[in-house]
Amino acid sequence: MTTISPITQADFDEWSGLWRGYLTFYGTELSEEVTAETFRRLVEDRELHGVVARDDDGRAIGIVHWLTHPATWSRSAYCYLEDLYVETASRGSGTGRRLIAHVREWAAERECQKVYWLTQETNMTARALYDSVATHTGYTHYQIAL
Repeated sequence: MTTISPITQADFDEWSGLWRGYLTFYGTELSEEVTAETFRRLVEDRELHGVVARDDDGRAIGIVHWLTHPATWSRSAYCYLEDLYVETASRGSGTGRRLIAHVREWAAERECQKVYWLTQETNMTARALYDSVATHTGYTHYQIAL
């Protein structure tokens, strides 16, 4: 049975392996400084939140990170699921579904209005999961790099 627990300082090596896998999947690189700062903020669990999923042998197989923010269309916060990654060998095991459910439960306990996230249009494997647990809103994402 997959277990889910908050990311701790002791998780750095396993977390960073999954983090690098996630970044590689999306074809991006980040500096070691950004990675170290992200991990520090996740461990502090104040603005960024994160958990690690472990298999029956205790091996880290997935991660999810999220944050909340105020919203203009609600009196309560929105929860943004920013990063979700399950190692290739563990995909299809229900780990991604469990990680999303964990964030949903966390957000509901804090009375957030909704949980939302983005993915690439071509990420069909993940989208099949997302379509089964959430509503596709039809919005298209734009950004301006600064």
